[in-house]
Amino acid sequence: MSDSDSIPGIVVTGASGRMGRMLVQTILASERARLVGAVERPGHDWIGRDLGAATGGADIGVRVTDDPLEAFATAQAVIDFTAPEATVEFAGLAAQARAVHVIGTTGLQDAHVAKIKAAARHAVIVRAGNMSLGVNLLTQLTKKVAAALDTDWDIEIVEAHHRMKVDAPSGTALMLGEAAAEGRGIAFADHRVSGRDGITGARKLGDIGFSAIRGGDVVGEHDVIFAADGERVVLRHLATDRAIFARGALRAALWGQDRKPGEYDMVDVLGL
Repeated sequence: MSDSDSIPGIVVTGASGRMGRMLVQTILASERARLVGAVERPGHDWIGRDLGAATGGADIGVRVTDDPLEAFATAQAVIDFTAPEATVEFAGLAAQARAVHVIGTTGLQDAHVAKIKAAARHAVIVRAGNMSLGVNLLTQLTKKVAAALDTDWDIEIVEAHHRMKVDAPSGTALMLGEAAAEGRGIAFADHRVSGRDGITGARKLGDIGFSAIRGGDVVGEHDVIFAADGERVVLRHLATDRAIFARGALRAALWGQDRKPGEYDMVDVLGL
C-alpha cells in the first residue's frame, strides 16, 4: 500500500455550495486527507466534469457524480453540509460503505434524526449543529452558566446569518438552547419560544427565547443572554470565516477513523 492510500479518502456532498467549495479547498490543502469524490444532485451542471475544472481551475482528477453510493464505496469518510432529506439518504449509503459520515446539515426534524440514529448502529456518524471549536466551547459554557443561575435569570439566544440561510433558528442556536435546558435540568421542547410577534403577554418563567437576524453575508453570530433584574451575562461567538467549519468537519472525519459505530458530536471529537 502506498503512503497516499493510507491517508483517509474523503467525499464531499453538495460540492458546488458555499460549504462544499470550502470543504474541497480544506481537504486539498491537507496532508492528512485525500479528496476522492464529489457528489451533486442529479441534473446539476457539474455532473461528469472534473471538480477542479468545474470550479474554474485545473483538473484535479476527481469527477463530480450524482451516484453517492459509487462515490462512498471508495471513501473512508463523507462530509455532508446539504439538506435534511439528502442527508438522511447519505447516512444510509455511508453506513453501507462503512464510511464515517460527518453531518453539518441543519434544519433536521425528529424524523430525520431518527433515521440518522438508525444508520449510526452500523457506522460512525459525527453530527453537530456547528463544527467550530469556539462554538462548542460556548455550548459547554452555556450549560455551566445555566446550571449556576436559577430561573430568575431569563435566557434569550440571538443569532445572525447571511441572507441565503433557509432555516431559523440556526442549528447552532438550537444546540445552545438544548445546552441551556440541559444545564437547567428542564425539557428543551417544553420551554422553547421562537419568533415572538404581536401581543404575546408577559414572558413565562423558564422560557428559552430565540431571535433570528438574516442579512448580507454574515457568516454566523450567536449571543446567549442571561438576564436578571439589574444585570446580564452575555456569552458571544462571532464567526468571520466559514473555513472554521470546514476545518472542524475535517478534524471530525479524521477522528472518526477506527471508532466504534455510533453517533458522536463535536464535544466528543474535541474532548471537551
